[in-house]
Amino acid sequence: MGWEALRYWGDDAARVERLAGGVANDVWSVRVNGQRAVGRLGVRSDADLAWETDLLGYLDRAGLTVPVPIPTVDGRLFADGLVVMTYLDGGPPETPADWRRVAATLRELHRLTRGWPQRPGWRSSTDLLHAETGTKIDLGAMPPEGVARCRAAWARLAGRETCVVHGDPNPGNIRMTAHQVALIDWDESHVDVPDLDLVLPDNAAGLDDGAYDLAAQASAAWEAAVCWGDDYAVKRLAEVRAH
Repeated sequence: MGWEALRYWGDDAARVERLAGGVANDVWSVRVNGQRAVGRLGVRSDADLAWETDLLGYLDRAGLTVPVPIPTVDGRLFADGLVVMTYLDGGPPETPADWRRVAATLRELHRLTRGWPQRPGWRSSTDLLHAETGTKIDLGAMPPEGVARCRAAWARLAGRETCVVHGDPNPGNIRMTAHQVALIDWDESHVDVPDLDLVLPDNAAGLDDGAYDLAAQASAAWEAAVCWGDDYAVKRLAEVRAH
């Protein structure tokens, strides 16, 4: 079906221009009902998209600033792999104070989603102490020594309370104004230990030295596993210590 699915949002719905930043998806600015919005086309399952769109609706109602799914004419939040969401203004965080605001927003996300069900098909970092595969992860493709280092990093976080993590709070996925901090691109979001979201510039989340080191090691291991097969993953794995 592809972008032809945009017609489900109305006869006047149209693509405007491709947006940067979509790795796993085709992301465009679109016009729906005369308003600017964002369309994301990918190959995720309906169950996966239902999890994400339900989460975003919940977070919006709870007061976080997130892209809100815009329903089709007949009320669906996605159709044939396409999701259309509200467009959010703002720029990336630039100062330590900006990053502290980001940290506070991430902590609110974590507070609001304690005990949330896992995204269909995904595994948390601590699940991968025993499982081999998840949506984007195949530990069997990594060198055994690398898997052992990743699992050692994740094991140090075992037993922590889990919640939804954004999964990729880099500057390109944050839209800040004087009044709000918006988190966009929830493609990597899943249920995990919150520490994975809190490895921020200048330790903006205020973790103590030991907690920051544990989180940084687990985060580097996660990114190595998710991205395995490219140079970035090799670089991240090199940061994960054996002990």
